[in-house]
Amino acid sequence: MVPVVAVLAAGTVFEKYNGHQWAAEHIYSAWWFYLLLALVGLYSLWTIVSQRLWHEPHKLLLYSSAIVILVGGLLTATTGRFGTLSLQPGIPVSHFSTEDGQNCQLPFSITLDRFEMVPYPGTHSPMDFVSHISVDGRQTDISMNNILKLGGYRFYQEDYDDQGNSVLSVSSDPWGIAVTYTGYILWALGILLLFLSPRSHFRRLAKGTAVALLLFLLGAGETYAAPQTLPKSTADKMGQIYVLYKGRLCPMQTLAKDFTTKLCGNARYEGLSPEQVLSGWIFYFSQWADEPMIKVKGDDVHQLLGTSSSHVSYNLLNAHSDAFSSHSSPSPAAMPPAGGIKSKSIRNAAEKYNLVQMLIHGKFIKQFPLADPDGNISWFAQNDDLPPYTPDDEYLFILKHLGYCQELVLNGDFKQLELLFDKTITLQQKTAGHLLPSTSRIRAERLYNHLTTGRWLAMLAVALGLIFFAVAVFSNSTKGSNRKLSTRLCAALVVVLTLFLLLIFSLRWIAGGHIPMAGGFDSMNLTALAIGILCTALAPRYPLAPPIALLSMGFCLLVAMMSGSNPPVTHLMPVLSSPLLTLHVTVIMISYALFFFIALNALAALFLKQRAGEMKRVSLLLLYPATALLASGIVIGALWANISWGNYWSWDPKEVWALITLIIYLFPLINHQHSNSPVRFHLYCLLALLSVIVTYFGVNFILGGIHAYN
Repeated sequence: MVPVVAVLAAGTVFEKYNGHQWAAEHIYSAWWFYLLLALVGLYSLWTIVSQRLWHEPHKLLLYSSAIVILVGGLLTATTGRFGTLSLQPGIPVSHFSTEDGQNCQLPFSITLDRFEMVPYPGTHSPMDFVSHISVDGRQTDISMNNILKLGGYRFYQEDYDDQGNSVLSVSSDPWGIAVTYTGYILWALGILLLFLSPRSHFRRLAKGTAVALLLFLLGAGETYAAPQTLPKSTADKMGQIYVLYKGRLCPMQTLAKDFTTKLCGNARYEGLSPEQVLSGWIFYFSQWADEPMIKVKGDDVHQLLGTSSSHVSYNLLNAHSDAFSSHSSPSPAAMPPAGGIKSKSIRNAAEKYNLVQMLIHGKFIKQFPLADPDGNISWFAQNDDLPPYTPDDEYLFILKHLGYCQELVLNGDFKQLELLFDKTITLQQKTAGHLLPSTSRIRAERLYNHLTTGRWLAMLAVALGLIFFAVAVFSNSTKGSNRKLSTRLCAALVVVLTLFLLLIFSLRWIAGGHIPMAGGFDSMNLTALAIGILCTALAPRYPLAPPIALLSMGFCLLVAMMSGSNPPVTHLMPVLSSPLLTLHVTVIMISYALFFFIALNALAALFLKQRAGEMKRVSLLLLYPATALLASGIVIGALWANISWGNYWSWDPKEVWALITLIIYLFPLINHQHSNSPVRFHLYCLLALLSVIVTYFGVNFILGGIHAYN
C-alpha cells in the first residue's frame, strides 16, 4: 500500500502547481495508474484466496467490495460519457458536447422554456437555480439537487448567464454506477458483519466490556479609556434593527460583530460590545478614527505605515490612502510583486480601510426596505440612490434619519434615540414584515452572537486540558483519591463544554435555517462536539478520556476561531442544500474526532509504557468504528457528488487525501496480528494523525480544490 499512498500524495502536489486538468490527464488517467489500481485489486483477490476468507464473511465482503468498486471505476472511465448541454430559450437541442470536444446525439430534444434564479425571501441571494424545460413537448424542471433522468442520461443544472441561457451537465454511466454502487452495498454489509460477527477481531476486543455498546449509542493590562460610544442599552436597541447583510436579513448586531471582528480580530474591543463599537464609529467618528484598533500584519504594511505596531488607527491608514483606497492602485514601490505573500498583507489592510470607507459614505448598512410597484422589496443604505417610486414620507425619513440620530446623540437624548430606533423597526415591519425572520430565529441569532465573542473559551479549554492531561499522565498513583477527584472534575468540565457547544450548534441551526455543517468553522465545532459526546461515553471506563477530550476540544475550538474569525450565519449555497451533505460531514467529523482521540491516547501511552498494552486495546476498539465511519463518509460523499454533479469521484485533493487517510488507518487493522509491540502501534497511530491534518488543513489552506473551505 505504500506505493499507492506515495503516488496519491504526489498527485495532489502536482495538481497544486499544474492544475486539475493536467493531473487528470497525466496521473489519474495514465496507463500506469490504472495498472497500479489493478494491482490493488489483484492484491485483494490474492488475500481472499490465500487467507480463505470465505470462512470469514465480513472480510470476504470487505475485500470483495474493493474489487467491485475498482471495476466500477474502470467501467466509468471506459464506457461513461460526460459533457455539457447549452440551452437558449425556445431553441430545441438534441446533442451535447463531451469533455474531449465531440458531439453526441441524444435520442430526444430538449428546449429551455425559461431559466429562473429563485432568491431567498426578501433578498437577492440565490436559493436555487431552475431550468424550466420541455423534452419532446413534455414539461419538467431541472434544479440544484433535482436532476432529470431520461433515456439512460442524467441532466444536472450547472451554469447560467444574464441572458437567460442555461448550461446543463450531461452524464451517461449506467454500467459504472451500477457496479460501483454494488461495491458500496457489499462494503456496507461487510461493515455490518464486522461489528456483529462473533468471529471478528473487533468483537473479540470488545468482549466483556461495555465500550462497544457505548460506541454504538453514540487581560490584565494598564487602565485604558476607550473612545466615546452609545450607552449599552441604546446600542443594544440599535442592534435589533434589521439589515440586509451578506445576502440575508439579520439583526444589525450580526453586522456589528463582523465589523468589529474584521477590524481588530475580536468581537469585543476594550470591553465594549460590537454594537457599541459600530455606533462609536457612526456617531463619534473623529475619536474612533484616531483609535489604534485596526489590526495589521506584514513587514510590507509596517514599512509602508512607518510603524511596527500590530494595531493602527484609521487616520494612519488614511494618510496612505493611495495604497489602501479601492479606487486606486498602490505605487510600484509600495507594492511587492503580484501574488506574493507581502501583497496579501497589503490587501488585508486595504479591506479594513475600505470597510470603514463604506461606513463613512453611508453605503454599508442597508436598513431601509422599499417596495417597487410590483411589490418586490429592495433594501437601501443611507446614501444609496433611492428609486423614483419611493414615497415622499419614506424618502424624507431615510434622507434625514442619520442627521436626526446625530442630533439626538449630541444632545445626549438617548431615550429619544431609542424611540427613533423603534420607529425604524416599525417601518421595516410595515414594509417588509412578511419577509423578516421569525422572532424565534432573531432571538436565537442574538443569543448566538452574545455567546460567541472572543477566543477565551478555546484558550481556557486548551489550558485546562493541558493541566489535566499532565496530571493524568505523570501522576504516580493510579487509584489515589486525588486522581479520581481530578478525573471527575475534568469529566464535569467536558460535560459542561459539550452542552455549551450543543447549545451553540442549535442556535446556529435555528438562526441560519439549516444544519451548520458547510464550512471549516462549523466542521471544527462539530468535531469538538463529537469528541465531547465520545468522552461522555468512555469516561466511566477510561480515566484518560476526560483530559484527552478537553484538550482535543480546546484545540478544535481554537482552530475554528482562528480560521473562521467568528463567521456570520449565512444562507447555504444551493448545491449544499442536501441531507446527504449533513450526513457526510457528520460522519467524517466523528471519524476525525476518534482519530484525534486515538492519537492523544497514543501520546499518553508513550509516557505510560507499563499501561501501553491496555491502552492499545482501547485504541483498537476506537480504530474500528473510526475507520468504518471515515469509509462511510467517503461513500456518502460520493453518493452526494453523483446526485449533485453526476460524478461520484473526481480525484480532487480532498477526496484523494481522504482515501490516503483511510488506507493509512486500515493498515494496522489488516495487519494487527503482526503488530505485537504496543509502543510501535501507538507511535504509528500518533504519526497517522498527520494524514488527517493534511486532509483537513493541508487541503483547505494549501492544496486547494473544489472541497477547500475558501
